[in-house]
Amino acid sequence: MAGWLARRDLLVTDTPPVFEHVVTQASDTFLWRHDDYPCERNGWNIHPEFEIHLITNAAGVALVGDHIGRFAPGHLSIVGGGLPHDWVTDLGPSEVVRGRDVVLQFDADRVGRAGAAFPELLEVLPFLARAQRGLAFHGAARAAGASLMERIGPARGVERLALFVQLLHVLSRTKDYTHLSSERFTPVVDPAALDLIQRALAYVLDHFITDLRIGDVAAMAGMTESTFSRFFKRNTGNSFTDHVTKLRVSRACNLLAHSSLPVTSICYEAGYSNISNFNRNFRKQRGDTPSACRRLARCRTWCIHAGPPVMARARRSLALRQITGFLHRRPLNRAAAGC
Repeated sequence: MAGWLARRDLLVTDTPPVFEHVVTQASDTFLWRHDDYPCERNGWNIHPEFEIHLITNAAGVALVGDHIGRFAPGHLSIVGGGLPHDWVTDLGPSEVVRGRDVVLQFDADRVGRAGAAFPELLEVLPFLARAQRGLAFHGAARAAGASLMERIGPARGVERLALFVQLLHVLSRTKDYTHLSSERFTPVVDPAALDLIQRALAYVLDHFITDLRIGDVAAMAGMTESTFSRFFKRNTGNSFTDHVTKLRVSRACNLLAHSSLPVTSICYEAGYSNISNFNRNFRKQRGDTPSACRRLARCRTWCIHAGPPVMARARRSLALRQITGFLHRRPLNRAAAGC
């Protein structure tokens, strides 16, 4: 383990963090998600939003700024905006920890602006200042915060917002915490580059369902296409094409699961101009066709509403189809279940 920690230390000091673009829906104040581990979003990354992070069921090493320390199941921490971080569990090849991470990301400036209308929110601003370099919580606050993090997931509307405010209240009132990164730590990030990549990502987010070209964004950034392509890859970890494809396929998955639009209409709603290109990119990202993804999403929704006995029968049926290797005369690809 000591040698492994040493290698991780080299990673922290020598590898620049990947910029994570945090996207919240127009109807949401913050982003909440529940991830398996490993997950492409949960690497050595950085973003301007604050992040509250709960590890539910695994142990490993926490990397927050220049902090390297162990974590155990139930670990709850907050990381300030612009502070690189990663929580690493040592796994074997193809091993996965289901539901390891509960993640909540929010814009601290938005909380501050809301304080103009709701002065009580201003009470949490000193806490956010303390949390800028990362805090790990202990004792009753950790247990209460972990419970609130999990309750936020299924909540909606005002209840969801109220639980978020309650979470900030619990964490801001406790003195049972440990600072993580040192005050002297400065991430290897160019502020000008961060500002530019944020503007480029915002532009892509606003235009990805149109006929978006890399030249459009490069011109907005004041770069040639080749220079911008290298800049985008270096700062986001994805090529421009891959980034746009992920946004489009993600939108398509949402429409497939929650609308009755035909696949041809969803193709255009997701930003594609022809169905063959849409199908090819969708299959590359999700491992199956849009129609198969829709069937699996609807089956999963039906099973959840039908209750545990039906879900158990569905799992047995799924296992049987895996053994036979056929689903509608094609091999079953479980990757599409991520839709």
